[in-house]
Amino acid sequence: QVQLVESGGGLVQVGDSLRLSCAAAGVNVGNYAMAWFRQAPGKEREFVAGIHWGGGTTHYGDFVKGRFAISKDDAENTLFLQMNNLNPDDTAVYYCAASRYGIGTEGARYDHWGQGTQVTVSS
Repeated sequence: QVQLVESGGGLVQVGDSLRLSCAAAGVNVGNYAMAWFRQAPGKEREFVAGIHWGGGTTHYGDFVKGRFAISKDDAENTLFLQMNNLNPDDTAVYYCAASRYGIGTEGARYDHWGQGTQVTVSS
């Protein structure tokens, strides 16, 4: 059974940083494309960042503008998202996802999803 469990969210101030983690079980992050999505209240889910199974290729949503960095530790079977210079628009539930089909910005491409972790940025 596949499980993706996110952690690391919380309440922070504008300009702060957070590091999200996604622990995977039942799926080898080295064999899947992995990604972070987010969904804010009243808004559609949006692609944040993705990393190819080989780890050498990454993609980011346009809004990231160099503030976030996605990475993974194949030995620990864990995906990370380092978020810097956070602002209130980054407030959302952040989800990790795994895809057998490579990185994509559409959620339908992903086979497995975590339950999400809340990130709230206060001004």
